[in-house]
Amino acid sequence: MPLLTLDNVSLAFGHLPLFEAANLQIDAGERIALIGRNGSGKSSLLKVISGEMPPDGGTVWRAPAVRVARLDQDVSASARSATARSRQSSKSDGGPLVGTWTVFEEISDGLGELGALVADYHHAAVRVAEEADEKALEHLASVQHQLEERDGWRLEQKVELVISRLGLPADRPVGELSGGWRRRALLGKALVSEPDILLLDEPTNHLDIDAIRWLEEYLASFTGALLFVTHDRAFLSALATRIVELDRGTLSSWPGRYESYLEKKAEALENEARDLARLDKKLAQEEAWLRQGIKARRTRNEGRVKALMNLRAERAAYRAQSGNVRLGLDSSATSGKLVFEADRISKSFGGVPVIREFSIRVHRGDRIGLIGPNGSGKSTLLRLLLGELEPDRGTIRHGARLQVAYFDQQREQLDPEATVADSVNEGNTTVVINGEPRHIIGYLADFLFPRERAVSRVKSLSGGERNRLLLARLFAKPANVLVLDEPTNDLDIETLELLEELIADFNGTVLLVSHDRVFLDRIVTSTLAFEGDGQVVEYVGGWQDYLRQAGTRLARRSLGEGGGSGSEARGSRSGTRDSERGARSDAGTEEGAAQGSPASAPRVLERKKLSYNEQRELEALPQKIEALEAEQDRLRQESESAEFYKESAEHIKTVLARLEEIGPEIESAIARWMELEERK
Repeated sequence: MPLLTLDNVSLAFGHLPLFEAANLQIDAGERIALIGRNGSGKSSLLKVISGEMPPDGGTVWRAPAVRVARLDQDVSASARSATARSRQSSKSDGGPLVGTWTVFEEISDGLGELGALVADYHHAAVRVAEEADEKALEHLASVQHQLEERDGWRLEQKVELVISRLGLPADRPVGELSGGWRRRALLGKALVSEPDILLLDEPTNHLDIDAIRWLEEYLASFTGALLFVTHDRAFLSALATRIVELDRGTLSSWPGRYESYLEKKAEALENEARDLARLDKKLAQEEAWLRQGIKARRTRNEGRVKALMNLRAERAAYRAQSGNVRLGLDSSATSGKLVFEADRISKSFGGVPVIREFSIRVHRGDRIGLIGPNGSGKSTLLRLLLGELEPDRGTIRHGARLQVAYFDQQREQLDPEATVADSVNEGNTTVVINGEPRHIIGYLADFLFPRERAVSRVKSLSGGERNRLLLARLFAKPANVLVLDEPTNDLDIETLELLEELIADFNGTVLLVSHDRVFLDRIVTSTLAFEGDGQVVEYVGGWQDYLRQAGTRLARRSLGEGGGSGSEARGSRSGTRDSERGARSDAGTEEGAAQGSPASAPRVLERKKLSYNEQRELEALPQKIEALEAEQDRLRQESESAEFYKESAEHIKTVLARLEEIGPEIESAIARWMELEERK
């Protein structure tokens, strides 16, 4: 039996409907991903399903007593309701005086009636820990007894778990939280409510990768129905059992995983293009017939004229696909080979180390990803490298001819009172892209801002539109260094993929902070992982490479081998990385290397320049690797052919043995090339 059904539901804002004649059925246990362009109406559809917004037409049927919870995008509304609840709080007999509505209370509120009792127990326990007087102990015992009678312990533990895994400050007032942290609290509130239908709108925004992976596991075991909107493709692929797409006002359902949807959608778009071409051809023929001379019009078939009118109406009603964002960077003169060099830099805030004894050389063409928990220091490192912050210790050197384009996570570069057009090029009506002048309105149209939107105020834009505006502003300036701090938040999947292509074609240097695992895998060539206590370790490759190498590194440390060479965990790439950072990557702590560490700590190895023979070896290695790979391909093709097992037993044995040997040889040659290239 379905939990909820939409029957011919319609909703419109302005002249175009967000959706019309929409039909949808949600069954228990389903995990449905709702996808579509920014502004297509996904959030409005969630509000219609939750009952917060009535549709213009059609019916919404919900099963009797079905419970629906939705992650509220409007954090300002949450703050207002939290303030109102705070004002209603009073000091109960022996209970705590709640001066402000705390995070724990906000999340416990998702439990309904029992939530107040769970919050009361939490505050009573805190008070006992601080005061331990007789009255406080009596109140704690009373609340504890009530929880036991109503089986509230499981829910209390659930609230504690959600707060812990989302990294929330339990006793901090909600009103003091930033917008991102408030959304985390609202997500926690939705998760603990245990509804029959859970609606989540961009739940991964403002979460770090560890929290996103925990959320994936949590939702995979959720027994109710889940309908979620996300731009995180790894999250979508891991959870969705059905894709529902909102495209040009039409709701369509695609059973199966996201990868299956991509294949079927591509086929559907090809069929749609063919159908439209046939319609246009037939319409052109009928229009030509109607424009014939007087004699033809006297004898024309009135039924054919009526059919032509219907064709015109059909073509006029057709809603074409929304245009794609057309992204392009204004290329700049190349920078020098060295872009940034940090030498043993450290930075602390309030006595807490954020970056400790960190060294790096960033060379032209490097693409470096930064990952780690929220607040671990990723944005701080970017600001240090850019010169916006001064390190407490150490030095930072900039290369020559740097032109930096910086995408700010907080969107502080945008004036909310300025117009969209004025925000791009400081009020100028033209922008110059690769030497060609363009009018600002036409340029903004490439980023899906129509004329009427281009002259509106920044404060009226949605989160996705503000991100697109920042990209338009960013790409209007010549740059050879891209610094991107969480550029993927609020972007729809199509725009995200176009941004990937743009960065992939960019011939400069890229520093990228992102929690989007697919984006990292497709963009970066090395990853800086913030591993706590100010330690930053570099790994070759993207997210999946980091997982493999970090696991190996932790295993070595657990076996007491943390002081090994650790070549896998060093960020070796063509023409990059100094010996100091390579040794630091393997250190259990940078502080020990700087201040004189115990015998168990690894030594900082001083590397010598290449000798004549090593230089010759480096020059020959690419040809050797290419020859080995060619041999591997030839042997693999031979072993997979139908004739292979008709050969002699000795030949078969020799080929298979060589296939086993050649893989490690290639890996060893590549590792040697990377080692020599690093020391070059």
